[in-house]
Amino acid sequence: MNTYYLAVDIGASSGRHILGWMEDGKLRLEEIYRFPNGMKHVDGSLCWDVKALFYEIKEGLKRCREAGKIPSFMGIDTWAVDYVLMDEKDQILGKTYGYRDGRTNGMDMKVYEEISLKDLYARTGIQKQMFNTIYQLMAVKQKEPELLERAESMLMIPDYFHFLLTGVKRTEYTNATTTQLVSPVSKDWDYDLIDMLGYPRRIFGEIGRPGTLVGNFSKKLQKEVGFDCQVVLPAAHDTGSAVVAIPTTEENALYISSGTWSLMGTELLEADCSLESQMVNFTNEGGYEYRFRYLKNIMGLWMIQSIRKEFEEEYSYGYLCEQAQKQKIVSLVDCNDDRFLAPPSMVEAVKEYCRGTGQQVPENEWEIAAVIYNSLGKCYGDTISQLEKMTKERYDRIYVVGGGSNAEYLNQVTAEYTGRTVYAGPGEATAIGNLLVQMIYNQEFEGLKKARECVQKSFDIKKYEKGELLC
Repeated sequence: MNTYYLAVDIGASSGRHILGWMEDGKLRLEEIYRFPNGMKHVDGSLCWDVKALFYEIKEGLKRCREAGKIPSFMGIDTWAVDYVLMDEKDQILGKTYGYRDGRTNGMDMKVYEEISLKDLYARTGIQKQMFNTIYQLMAVKQKEPELLERAESMLMIPDYFHFLLTGVKRTEYTNATTTQLVSPVSKDWDYDLIDMLGYPRRIFGEIGRPGTLVGNFSKKLQKEVGFDCQVVLPAAHDTGSAVVAIPTTEENALYISSGTWSLMGTELLEADCSLESQMVNFTNEGGYEYRFRYLKNIMGLWMIQSIRKEFEEEYSYGYLCEQAQKQKIVSLVDCNDDRFLAPPSMVEAVKEYCRGTGQQVPENEWEIAAVIYNSLGKCYGDTISQLEKMTKERYDRIYVVGGGSNAEYLNQVTAEYTGRTVYAGPGEATAIGNLLVQMIYNQEFEGLKKARECVQKSFDIKKYEKGELLC
Protein backbone atom coordinates (compact mmCIF):
# COMPACT_ATOMS: atom_id res chain seq x y z
CA MET A 1 0.00 0.00 0.00
CA ASN A 2 1.38 3.40 -1.01
CA THR A 3 2.33 6.05 1.53
CA TYR A 4 1.04 9.32 0.10
CA TYR A 5 2.62 12.72 0.67
CA LEU A 6 0.89 15.98 -0.19
CA ALA A 7 2.53 19.22 -1.28
CA VAL A 8 0.29 22.27 -1.31
CA ASP A 9 2.18 24.72 -3.49
CA ILE A 10 0.66 28.20 -3.63
CA GLY A 11 2.08 30.75 -6.02
CA ALA A 12 1.16 34.32 -6.82
CA SER A 13 -1.35 33.33 -9.51
CA SER A 14 -2.48 29.82 -8.58
CA GLY A 15 -2.19 26.98 -6.11
CA ARG A 16 -2.26 23.24 -6.47
CA HIS A 17 -2.31 20.07 -4.40
CA ILE A 18 0.27 17.57 -5.65
CA LEU A 19 0.27 14.02 -4.29
CA GLY A 20 3.56 12.15 -4.32
CA TRP A 21 4.50 8.54 -3.63
CA MET A 22 7.32 6.12 -4.40
CA GLU A 23 6.80 3.43 -7.01
CA ASP A 24 9.48 1.19 -8.57
CA GLY A 25 12.19 3.41 -7.14
CA LYS A 26 10.80 6.56 -8.73
CA LEU A 27 8.80 9.49 -7.40
CA ARG A 28 5.32 9.62 -8.88
CA LEU A 29 3.15 12.73 -8.92
CA GLU A 30 -0.54 13.43 -9.32
CA GLU A 31 -2.15 16.85 -9.33
CA ILE A 32 -5.28 16.36 -7.28
CA TYR A 33 -6.62 19.92 -7.16
CA ARG A 34 -5.88 23.39 -8.56
CA PHE A 35 -7.25 26.81 -7.68
CA PRO A 36 -6.67 30.46 -8.68
CA ASN A 37 -4.87 33.06 -6.60
CA GLY A 38 -3.97 36.71 -6.94
CA MET A 39 -3.71 39.94 -5.03
CA LYS A 40 -6.95 41.84 -4.66
CA HIS A 41 -7.55 45.57 -4.33
CA VAL A 42 -8.95 46.27 -0.85
CA ASP A 43 -9.59 49.92 -0.02
CA GLY A 44 -6.68 51.05 -2.16
CA SER A 45 -4.28 48.30 -1.04
CA LEU A 46 -3.08 45.09 -2.71
CA CYS A 47 -3.95 42.20 -0.40
CA TRP A 48 -4.18 38.42 -0.21
CA ASP A 49 -7.47 36.72 0.58
CA VAL A 50 -6.12 34.19 3.10
CA LYS A 51 -9.62 33.12 4.11
CA ALA A 52 -10.38 32.09 0.52
CA LEU A 53 -6.98 30.40 0.19
CA PHE A 54 -7.53 28.28 3.30
CA TYR A 55 -10.95 27.30 1.95
CA GLU A 56 -9.19 26.03 -1.20
CA ILE A 57 -6.58 24.19 0.88
CA LYS A 58 -9.40 22.31 2.63
CA GLU A 59 -11.19 21.63 -0.66
CA GLY A 60 -8.05 20.00 -2.00
CA LEU A 61 -7.80 17.84 1.12
CA LYS A 62 -11.38 16.69 0.56
CA ARG A 63 -10.48 15.74 -3.02
CA CYS A 64 -7.73 13.48 -1.67
CA ARG A 65 -10.29 11.70 0.48
CA GLU A 66 -12.71 11.39 -2.43
CA ALA A 67 -9.96 9.91 -4.60
CA GLY A 68 -9.11 7.39 -1.89
CA LYS A 69 -5.54 8.68 -1.74
CA ILE A 70 -5.25 10.02 1.77
CA PRO A 71 -1.87 11.59 2.55
CA SER A 72 -0.03 10.56 5.69
CA PHE A 73 2.12 13.71 5.54
CA MET A 74 1.69 17.17 4.04
CA GLY A 75 3.30 20.60 3.93
CA ILE A 76 2.54 24.01 2.42
CA ASP A 77 4.90 26.34 0.58
CA THR A 78 4.18 29.82 -0.77
CA TRP A 79 5.94 32.97 -1.92
CA ALA A 80 8.14 34.82 0.58
CA VAL A 81 8.08 38.00 2.75
CA ASP A 82 4.31 38.33 3.37
CA TYR A 83 2.81 37.65 6.80
CA VAL A 84 -0.16 38.03 9.13
CA LEU A 85 -0.23 39.79 12.49
CA MET A 86 -2.45 38.12 15.09
CA ASP A 87 -3.95 39.29 18.37
CA GLU A 88 -4.26 37.45 21.68
CA LYS A 89 -7.24 35.51 20.30
CA ASP A 90 -5.29 34.51 17.16
CA GLN A 91 -7.42 36.75 14.98
CA ILE A 92 -5.75 38.56 12.07
CA LEU A 93 -5.09 42.24 12.67
CA GLY A 94 -5.50 44.61 9.75
CA LYS A 95 -5.04 43.68 6.13
CA THR A 96 -2.95 40.81 4.78
CA TYR A 97 -0.88 42.94 2.45
CA GLY A 98 0.71 41.61 -0.72
CA TYR A 99 4.33 42.34 -1.50
CA ARG A 100 3.45 44.46 -4.55
CA ASP A 101 1.51 46.97 -2.43
CA GLY A 102 3.08 50.44 -2.50
CA ARG A 103 2.90 51.22 1.20
CA THR A 104 6.59 50.42 1.70
CA ASN A 105 7.69 53.38 -0.44
CA GLY A 106 10.08 55.42 1.68
CA MET A 107 10.23 52.85 4.47
CA ASP A 108 13.84 52.02 3.63
CA MET A 109 14.87 55.49 4.76
CA LYS A 110 13.01 54.97 8.03
CA VAL A 111 14.90 51.72 8.60
CA TYR A 112 18.20 53.39 7.77
CA GLU A 113 17.60 55.99 10.46
CA GLU A 114 18.29 53.12 12.87
CA ILE A 115 20.81 51.04 10.91
CA SER A 116 22.65 51.70 7.66
CA LEU A 117 22.06 49.56 4.60
CA LYS A 118 25.70 48.44 4.76
CA ASP A 119 25.39 47.31 8.37
CA LEU A 120 22.00 45.71 7.73
CA TYR A 121 23.43 43.57 4.95
CA ALA A 122 26.46 42.68 7.08
CA ARG A 123 24.08 41.42 9.80
CA THR A 124 21.59 39.52 7.61
CA GLY A 125 23.13 38.95 4.16
CA ILE A 126 19.73 39.62 2.59
CA GLN A 127 19.36 41.59 -0.63
CA LYS A 128 17.51 44.88 -0.33
CA GLN A 129 14.07 44.69 -1.87
CA MET A 130 11.40 47.18 -0.93
CA PHE A 131 8.88 44.45 -0.21
CA ASN A 132 11.04 42.61 2.36
CA THR A 133 9.21 42.09 5.63
CA ILE A 134 11.56 44.45 7.45
CA TYR A 135 10.18 47.35 5.37
CA GLN A 136 6.61 46.07 5.53
CA LEU A 137 6.75 46.10 9.33
CA MET A 138 8.21 49.59 9.27
CA ALA A 139 5.19 50.64 7.21
CA VAL A 140 2.95 49.21 9.94
CA LYS A 141 4.95 51.01 12.62
CA GLN A 142 4.68 54.32 10.78
CA LYS A 143 1.13 54.11 9.47
CA GLU A 144 -0.75 51.61 11.69
CA PRO A 145 1.17 51.58 14.99
CA GLU A 146 -1.86 50.36 16.91
CA LEU A 147 -1.60 47.03 15.08
CA LEU A 148 1.92 46.39 16.36
CA GLU A 149 0.81 47.38 19.85
CA ARG A 150 -2.01 44.83 19.75
CA ALA A 151 -0.10 42.08 17.95
CA GLU A 152 0.86 38.99 19.94
CA SER A 153 2.31 36.95 17.09
CA MET A 154 3.45 37.15 13.48
CA LEU A 155 3.33 34.21 11.10
CA MET A 156 4.53 34.05 7.52
CA ILE A 157 1.78 33.02 5.09
CA PRO A 158 2.56 29.25 4.91
CA ASP A 159 3.13 29.16 8.68
CA TYR A 160 -0.30 30.70 9.17
CA PHE A 161 -1.90 27.97 7.08
CA HIS A 162 0.00 25.30 9.02
CA PHE A 163 -1.39 26.90 12.18
CA LEU A 164 -4.93 26.73 10.83
CA LEU A 165 -4.42 23.04 10.06
CA THR A 166 -2.93 22.06 13.41
CA GLY A 167 -3.41 24.82 15.97
CA VAL A 168 0.39 24.94 16.36
CA LYS A 169 2.41 28.09 15.62
CA ARG A 170 5.76 27.29 14.05
CA THR A 171 7.90 29.63 11.94
CA GLU A 172 9.83 27.92 9.14
CA TYR A 173 13.48 28.87 8.67
CA THR A 174 13.90 29.36 4.90
CA ASN A 175 10.95 31.72 4.67
CA ALA A 176 11.88 33.53 7.89
CA THR A 177 15.23 34.54 6.38
CA THR A 178 13.43 36.56 3.68
CA THR A 179 12.16 38.94 6.37
CA GLN A 180 15.71 40.40 6.56
CA LEU A 181 15.47 39.95 10.33
CA VAL A 182 17.29 36.60 10.78
CA SER A 183 20.99 36.15 11.57
CA PRO A 184 22.90 33.88 9.15
CA VAL A 185 25.19 33.00 12.05
CA SER A 186 22.69 32.02 14.77
CA LYS A 187 20.01 30.93 12.25
CA ASP A 188 17.55 32.67 14.59
CA TRP A 189 15.85 36.04 14.82
CA ASP A 190 18.28 38.92 15.24
CA TYR A 191 16.62 40.26 18.37
CA ASP A 192 19.08 43.14 18.77
CA LEU A 193 18.13 44.30 15.27
CA ILE A 194 14.45 43.83 16.06
CA ASP A 195 14.85 45.97 19.20
CA MET A 196 16.77 48.59 17.25
CA LEU A 197 13.86 48.95 14.81
CA GLY A 198 11.26 49.08 17.58
CA TYR A 199 9.40 45.93 16.60
CA PRO A 200 7.92 43.94 19.52
CA ARG A 201 9.99 40.84 20.32
CA ARG A 202 6.95 38.87 21.41
CA ILE A 203 5.57 38.51 17.89
CA PHE A 204 8.59 36.55 16.61
CA GLY A 205 8.06 32.88 17.40
CA GLU A 206 10.43 29.92 17.49
CA ILE A 207 12.02 29.08 14.15
CA GLY A 208 11.95 25.46 12.95
CA ARG A 209 14.09 23.79 10.27
CA PRO A 210 12.55 22.17 7.19
CA GLY A 211 11.73 18.60 8.13
CA THR A 212 10.33 19.55 11.53
CA LEU A 213 6.97 18.10 12.56
CA VAL A 214 4.37 20.80 13.20
CA GLY A 215 1.63 18.46 14.40
CA ASN A 216 -1.48 16.55 13.40
CA PHE A 217 -4.69 18.02 12.04
CA SER A 218 -6.87 19.58 14.72
CA LYS A 219 -9.93 17.57 15.75
CA LYS A 220 -12.16 20.15 14.08
CA LEU A 221 -10.30 19.87 10.78
CA GLN A 222 -10.23 16.07 10.94
CA LYS A 223 -14.00 16.11 11.18
CA GLU A 224 -14.32 18.56 8.28
CA VAL A 225 -12.01 16.85 5.79
CA GLY A 226 -12.55 13.27 6.95
CA PHE A 227 -9.04 12.16 7.90
CA ASP A 228 -5.96 12.96 9.98
CA CYS A 229 -2.50 13.81 8.66
CA GLN A 230 0.89 14.86 10.00
CA VAL A 231 1.96 18.36 8.93
CA VAL A 232 5.70 18.64 8.31
CA LEU A 233 7.54 21.87 7.61
CA PRO A 234 8.86 21.81 4.05
CA ALA A 235 11.16 24.56 2.87
CA ALA A 236 8.11 26.82 3.09
CA HIS A 237 9.59 29.45 0.78
CA ASP A 238 8.73 28.12 -2.67
CA THR A 239 12.22 28.80 -4.01
CA GLY A 240 13.68 26.94 -1.05
CA SER A 241 11.61 23.91 -2.03
CA ALA A 242 12.50 24.25 -5.72
CA VAL A 243 16.22 24.25 -4.93
CA VAL A 244 15.81 21.02 -2.94
CA ALA A 245 14.67 19.41 -6.22
CA ILE A 246 17.64 20.38 -8.40
CA PRO A 247 18.36 17.23 -10.47
CA THR A 248 22.06 16.92 -9.65
CA THR A 249 24.25 15.75 -6.79
CA GLU A 250 27.17 18.00 -7.72
CA GLU A 251 28.19 20.60 -5.17
CA ASN A 252 27.96 24.30 -6.04
CA ALA A 253 25.47 23.71 -8.85
CA LEU A 254 24.16 26.80 -10.63
CA TYR A 255 20.38 26.99 -10.81
CA ILE A 256 17.52 29.18 -11.92
CA SER A 257 14.24 28.69 -10.13
CA SER A 258 12.13 30.00 -12.97
CA GLY A 259 8.58 31.21 -12.49
CA THR A 260 6.95 34.53 -11.68
CA TRP A 261 10.40 35.41 -10.38
CA SER A 262 13.71 34.08 -11.64
CA LEU A 263 15.96 33.19 -8.72
CA MET A 264 19.45 32.54 -10.03
CA GLY A 265 22.27 31.34 -7.84
CA THR A 266 24.12 28.52 -6.11
CA GLU A 267 24.34 26.96 -2.65
CA LEU A 268 26.92 28.06 -0.08
CA LEU A 269 27.72 26.56 3.29
CA GLU A 270 28.44 30.01 4.74
CA ALA A 271 26.73 33.29 3.92
CA ASP A 272 28.69 35.98 2.07
CA CYS A 273 27.74 39.20 3.85
CA SER A 274 30.60 41.24 2.41
CA LEU A 275 30.28 44.74 1.04
CA GLU A 276 31.24 43.45 -2.40
CA SER A 277 28.38 40.95 -2.29
CA GLN A 278 25.99 43.71 -1.26
CA MET A 279 27.15 45.97 -4.09
CA VAL A 280 26.28 43.34 -6.73
CA ASN A 281 22.96 42.78 -4.97
CA PHE A 282 23.18 39.09 -4.11
CA THR A 283 21.20 37.62 -1.25
CA ASN A 284 21.87 34.79 1.21
CA GLU A 285 18.48 33.18 1.76
CA GLY A 286 18.23 30.21 4.08
CA GLY A 287 18.08 26.77 2.52
CA TYR A 288 17.59 23.14 3.45
CA GLU A 289 20.18 21.79 5.93
CA TYR A 290 21.19 25.38 6.72
CA ARG A 291 22.75 25.81 3.29
CA PHE A 292 22.50 29.32 1.91
CA ARG A 293 20.80 30.06 -1.37
CA TYR A 294 23.26 32.63 -2.69
CA LEU A 295 21.24 34.17 -5.47
CA LYS A 296 19.87 37.20 -7.22
CA ASN A 297 16.18 37.95 -7.62
CA ILE A 298 15.32 38.71 -11.25
CA MET A 299 11.87 39.86 -12.32
CA GLY A 300 11.23 36.65 -14.27
CA LEU A 301 8.13 35.49 -16.11
CA TRP A 302 5.98 38.00 -14.24
CA MET A 303 6.61 40.28 -17.22
CA ILE A 304 5.39 37.66 -19.71
CA GLN A 305 2.41 36.81 -17.48
CA SER A 306 1.51 40.49 -17.33
CA ILE A 307 1.65 41.24 -21.06
CA ARG A 308 -0.31 38.06 -21.80
CA LYS A 309 -3.23 39.44 -19.77
CA GLU A 310 -3.22 42.61 -21.88
CA PHE A 311 -3.45 40.90 -25.26
CA GLU A 312 -6.80 40.69 -27.01
CA GLU A 313 -6.53 36.91 -27.19
CA GLU A 314 -5.28 34.60 -24.42
CA TYR A 315 -2.41 32.97 -26.26
CA SER A 316 -0.73 29.93 -24.75
CA TYR A 317 2.79 30.38 -23.42
CA GLY A 318 4.01 27.89 -26.00
CA TYR A 319 2.53 29.99 -28.81
CA LEU A 320 4.10 33.13 -27.35
CA CYS A 321 7.48 31.35 -27.38
CA GLU A 322 6.98 30.24 -30.96
CA GLN A 323 6.08 33.73 -32.21
CA ALA A 324 8.72 35.53 -30.16
CA GLN A 325 11.45 33.39 -31.69
CA LYS A 326 10.56 34.66 -35.17
CA GLN A 327 11.12 38.32 -34.32
CA LYS A 328 14.23 40.30 -35.33
CA ILE A 329 13.99 43.08 -32.74
CA VAL A 330 17.17 43.45 -30.65
CA SER A 331 15.98 45.92 -28.00
CA LEU A 332 16.60 44.99 -24.36
CA VAL A 333 15.22 46.19 -21.04
CA ASP A 334 16.56 45.97 -17.50
CA CYS A 335 14.30 43.30 -16.02
CA ASN A 336 15.14 44.48 -12.50
CA ASP A 337 14.01 48.06 -13.07
CA ASP A 338 11.36 49.01 -10.50
CA ARG A 339 9.01 50.19 -13.24
CA PHE A 340 8.30 46.53 -14.06
CA LEU A 341 7.29 45.56 -10.50
CA ALA A 342 3.59 46.47 -10.73
CA PRO A 343 2.93 48.82 -13.67
CA PRO A 344 -0.63 49.69 -14.79
CA SER A 345 0.39 48.32 -18.21
CA MET A 346 3.43 46.08 -18.68
CA VAL A 347 3.18 46.55 -22.45
CA GLU A 348 3.49 50.32 -22.09
CA ALA A 349 6.25 49.98 -19.49
CA VAL A 350 8.35 47.93 -21.94
CA LYS A 351 7.68 50.36 -24.78
CA GLU A 352 8.49 53.37 -22.63
CA TYR A 353 11.78 51.83 -21.48
CA CYS A 354 12.83 51.19 -25.09
CA ARG A 355 11.72 54.67 -26.14
CA GLY A 356 13.56 56.29 -23.23
CA THR A 357 16.80 54.43 -23.97
CA GLY A 358 16.77 55.20 -27.69
CA GLN A 359 16.06 51.63 -28.80
CA GLN A 360 13.59 50.27 -31.30
CA VAL A 361 10.13 50.31 -29.74
CA PRO A 362 8.28 46.96 -30.11
CA GLU A 363 5.18 47.35 -32.25
CA ASN A 364 3.19 44.19 -31.53
CA GLU A 365 2.74 41.51 -28.90
CA TRP A 366 5.30 39.18 -30.46
CA GLU A 367 8.02 41.81 -30.47
CA ILE A 368 7.21 42.72 -26.87
CA ALA A 369 7.50 39.05 -25.86
CA ALA A 370 10.82 38.76 -27.75
CA VAL A 371 12.21 41.82 -25.97
CA ILE A 372 11.31 40.32 -22.58
CA TYR A 373 12.67 36.83 -23.29
CA ASN A 374 15.94 38.20 -24.66
CA SER A 375 16.24 40.65 -21.78
CA LEU A 376 15.91 37.79 -19.32
CA GLY A 377 18.63 35.86 -21.15
CA LYS A 378 20.94 38.90 -21.07
CA CYS A 379 20.25 39.36 -17.35
CA TYR A 380 21.08 35.70 -16.69
CA GLY A 381 24.39 36.11 -18.53
CA ASP A 382 25.30 39.20 -16.52
CA THR A 383 24.38 37.45 -13.29
CA ILE A 384 26.60 34.45 -14.04
CA SER A 385 29.57 36.75 -14.57
CA GLN A 386 28.94 38.39 -11.18
CA LEU A 387 28.36 35.05 -9.47
CA GLU A 388 31.57 33.52 -10.82
CA LYS A 389 33.52 36.54 -9.63
CA MET A 390 31.99 36.35 -6.14
CA THR A 391 32.33 32.58 -5.64
CA LYS A 392 35.53 32.09 -7.68
CA GLU A 393 33.84 29.10 -9.32
CA ARG A 394 33.32 28.30 -12.98
CA TYR A 395 29.81 27.12 -13.90
CA ASP A 396 29.57 25.09 -17.10
CA ARG A 397 25.89 24.22 -16.80
CA ILE A 398 22.68 25.77 -15.53
CA TYR A 399 19.83 23.81 -13.98
CA VAL A 400 16.51 25.50 -14.71
CA VAL A 401 13.70 24.23 -12.50
CA GLY A 402 10.11 25.30 -11.93
CA GLY A 403 7.32 26.29 -14.30
CA GLY A 404 9.65 28.42 -16.42
CA SER A 405 11.65 25.32 -17.37
CA ASN A 406 8.82 24.58 -19.83
CA ALA A 407 9.50 27.83 -21.74
CA GLU A 408 11.69 26.30 -24.43
CA TYR A 409 12.52 29.56 -26.19
CA LEU A 410 13.64 31.12 -22.91
CA ASN A 411 15.81 28.07 -22.20
CA GLN A 412 17.43 28.40 -25.62
CA VAL A 413 17.89 32.15 -25.19
CA THR A 414 19.52 31.42 -21.82
CA ALA A 415 21.99 29.04 -23.47
CA GLU A 416 22.75 31.65 -26.15
CA TYR A 417 23.36 34.56 -23.79
CA THR A 418 25.28 32.58 -21.17
CA GLY A 419 27.23 30.18 -23.36
CA ARG A 420 26.40 27.44 -20.85
CA THR A 421 24.59 24.13 -21.26
CA VAL A 422 21.07 24.43 -19.88
CA TYR A 423 19.30 21.47 -18.25
CA ALA A 424 15.59 22.24 -17.90
CA GLY A 425 13.23 20.48 -15.52
CA PRO A 426 11.47 19.32 -13.55
CA GLY A 427 8.67 21.82 -14.01
CA GLU A 428 7.07 20.83 -10.72
CA ALA A 429 10.28 21.41 -8.77
CA THR A 430 8.67 23.39 -5.96
CA ALA A 431 6.09 20.71 -5.21
CA ILE A 432 8.74 17.99 -5.62
CA GLY A 433 11.10 19.70 -3.19
CA ASN A 434 8.24 20.06 -0.72
CA LEU A 435 7.51 16.33 -1.03
CA LEU A 436 11.18 15.35 -0.74
CA VAL A 437 11.55 17.07 2.63
CA GLN A 438 8.50 15.19 3.91
CA MET A 439 9.95 11.94 2.55
CA ILE A 440 13.31 12.53 4.19
CA TYR A 441 11.44 13.14 7.45
CA ASN A 442 9.71 9.78 7.01
CA GLN A 443 13.04 8.12 6.08
CA GLU A 444 12.15 7.35 2.47
CA PHE A 445 15.60 8.83 1.67
CA GLU A 446 18.76 8.94 3.75
CA GLY A 447 19.27 12.61 2.97
CA LEU A 448 19.34 15.35 0.36
CA LYS A 449 21.83 13.66 -1.96
CA LYS A 450 19.71 10.50 -2.26
CA ALA A 451 16.58 12.59 -2.74
CA ARG A 452 18.18 14.51 -5.62
CA GLU A 453 19.35 11.26 -7.20
CA CYS A 454 15.71 10.21 -7.19
CA VAL A 455 14.74 13.42 -9.03
CA GLN A 456 17.32 12.60 -11.71
CA LYS A 457 15.82 9.14 -12.21
CA SER A 458 12.17 10.15 -11.98
CA PHE A 459 11.79 13.09 -14.38
CA ASP A 460 12.75 14.00 -17.94
CA ILE A 461 15.37 16.73 -18.12
CA LYS A 462 15.81 18.59 -21.44
CA LYS A 463 19.20 19.81 -22.62
CA TYR A 464 19.90 23.06 -24.52
CA GLU A 465 23.23 24.12 -26.05
CA LYS A 466 24.33 27.42 -27.55
CA GLY A 467 23.69 27.54 -31.29
CA GLU A 468 20.65 25.27 -31.28
CA LEU A 469 17.24 26.49 -32.37
CA LEU A 470 14.62 24.71 -30.31
CA CYS A 471 11.06 25.85 -29.67
